[in-house]
Amino acid sequence: MIAHRTVAATTFAVSLLFGASALAQQANTLPLKIGVLADFASVYADIGGQGNVEAAKIAIEEFGGKMFDKPIELVTADALNKADVAATISRKWYEAENVDMIIDMPTSATALAGMEMSKQFEKIMIVTDAASSDITGKSCSPYTAHWTYDTYGNAHTVGSAIVKQGGDSWYFITADYLFGHSIERDTGDVVRAAGGKVVGSAKHPLNTADFSSFLLQAQSSKAKIIGMANGGGDTINTIKQASEFGIVAGGQKLAGIVMFISDIHSLGLKMAQGLIITEAYYWDLNDRTRAFGKKFFDKMKRMPTMNQAATYSATLHYLKSVQAAGTRATKPVLAKMREMPVRDAFTDNGVLREDGRMVHSMFLLEVKKPEESKAPWDYYKVLAEVPGDQVFRPMKDGGCQYVKQ
Repeated sequence: MIAHRTVAATTFAVSLLFGASALAQQANTLPLKIGVLADFASVYADIGGQGNVEAAKIAIEEFGGKMFDKPIELVTADALNKADVAATISRKWYEAENVDMIIDMPTSATALAGMEMSKQFEKIMIVTDAASSDITGKSCSPYTAHWTYDTYGNAHTVGSAIVKQGGDSWYFITADYLFGHSIERDTGDVVRAAGGKVVGSAKHPLNTADFSSFLLQAQSSKAKIIGMANGGGDTINTIKQASEFGIVAGGQKLAGIVMFISDIHSLGLKMAQGLIITEAYYWDLNDRTRAFGKKFFDKMKRMPTMNQAATYSATLHYLKSVQAAGTRATKPVLAKMREMPVRDAFTDNGVLREDGRMVHSMFLLEVKKPEESKAPWDYYKVLAEVPGDQVFRPMKDGGCQYVKQ
């Protein structure tokens, strides 16, 4: 049984001060509590949102629903994609509501804000939605794990493949915040390292409805590749409006650096066919991915995104690590999380590094043509499985101050 309640997003902090002895006593009597801090109603709701809550519930149910002979509790809140809201809720959860671990974090800005609270209260945060490689780089934390993907890994997987196919001149349409800037930076580095060039970029606000001016700039650049350094609904709108402008018909190609199966579902195969993308998880890879996909589909009536599968994976790994450590205390649990391999429906080769990066394979995928799809959600051809040590930035190059040199 899962004790579940929803916590409304608020803009005030509730502070309760406990003595050390009281905290120690509570640690032995309180139920283990996990908080999902997500985007439930905006541009990233499809890729995370309620699906992440259901994924965490599946993990808790598979684990048995209890820890230390008490039901595991799950609380949720909407970060509203605002850093200050994420910080306020994280503080309240960690300080006043005895939340042991927070998971999700829909944007890089909300993740970095929550990570500061995680460091302050020395409690665990697992980022399954936000993408900036700074999370395990210059902004890393000893208490944060980055589970799903990041801008460096996606840039190297997709960007290098496209350059090898001749896409050596790029123009970026970039979301004007940390996530978008990180995609443009990391993909641009890959393009230039491979001998290509970046001819320009246009930056847009989060949740933009009209991309016409940005697409016209990209079209006039004559770049072979228009790199979409955005995500969620912004990526979908970019592709739909690019089709209306005849950009692909005119000879330019679109590159989706960070895309999800939910994006392909929203676009439809007719519009999305031929896109080269990368994902950490696809429901139809093997028996384990299909089994989790079915459980998730039964709850949500749609297949899980890689973020939702990662939330399941991270929650389950955290619970196994608490059990193995025999305590909810942060440092012993983190030690077990790094010691134990990650083997589940999300990955069969995961390892949590000292800098917080969970290293695992990524898959280079091509979106099928409509006539190639044999069933609902049968959207991808697998071009390659890329080992994690080839995908993610080497730890020595990340600039994480907590990594022993």
